[in-house]
Amino acid sequence: MIENGVPLSPTVYPLAKGRVWAMLAGSLVFVALGIGFLVAHSTVKMTVAGALAVPFFGFCSVSIAQRLLRARPELVLDDAGVDHARLGRFGWDEIAAVRIRVQRVRNTSQRLIELVLHDPEAYLARAPKLVRSTASTNARLGFGPAVMATNTLPVPPEAVLDAMRRHRPGLAAQH
Repeated sequence: MIENGVPLSPTVYPLAKGRVWAMLAGSLVFVALGIGFLVAHSTVKMTVAGALAVPFFGFCSVSIAQRLLRARPELVLDDAGVDHARLGRFGWDEIAAVRIRVQRVRNTSQRLIELVLHDPEAYLARAPKLVRSTASTNARLGFGPAVMATNTLPVPPEAVLDAMRRHRPGLAAQH
């Protein structure tokens, strides 16, 4: 996109490190609790909870630590498309629309940015393994395969959608 005769610079969003450090700390607390449940041997439920918590939150901790150690931006928007650290690269021509979605679980909610794709199956064929493995769960929840958590971004999702529309005027976007 050219604005006032000047090409638009890429919009780069770094990882929101403070939030991600807090996520790592929380995951490590749950790993420690899981180990405590396993060591305590008090009830079958606690042992099962520990046996499930340690590998799940251990995986989360490793994934989060890798994100903190990586020196690449979380999200880059440019005239060619979108590059997300977890989802990969999308050309603007692959994206039919973008929208902010809310996922509610009991008393909490998380806002997400969903890229509505023209051909989700073509994306899934090249998507990272973690995205492919969660695609069926996302579908059951009513989401497409290209969903960005906004808790790792330093700006609200509305700011990201505005920047997307600056790079791709006419992009259908829903708040």
